[in-house]
Amino acid sequence: MHAFDVLGDPVRRRILELLAADPTGESSAGDVASVVREEFGISQPAVSQHLKVLRDHGFATVRAEGTRRLYAVDPTGLREVDAWVEQFRAFWDVRLDALATEVARGKRSRR
Repeated sequence: MHAFDVLGDPVRRRILELLAADPTGESSAGDVASVVREEFGISQPAVSQHLKVLRDHGFATVRAEGTRRLYAVDPTGLREVDAWVEQFRAFWDVRLDALATEVARGKRSRR
């Protein structure tokens, strides 16, 4: 499965957002499942399957702490995405540079 196939699913993207936003760097499977179940109306086993896909494809890590499973973002899968996007970055870097120039001109003209 390609990285974009993994990230193409809105549930998996949301899970990654939840993992990335956790201030401790880890979230329990139960905490993730409760948010995702509420937002998407899917079962806990379905959330577990999504977590497994993220883990199997290098987007998440898991460690056991007693009976709990703690998940965290694994940057390995994101590096594949970044490498693919890199070939297109020049297209928007030029435009962002041009936007910065226009913003600077606008600030000067208001003075």
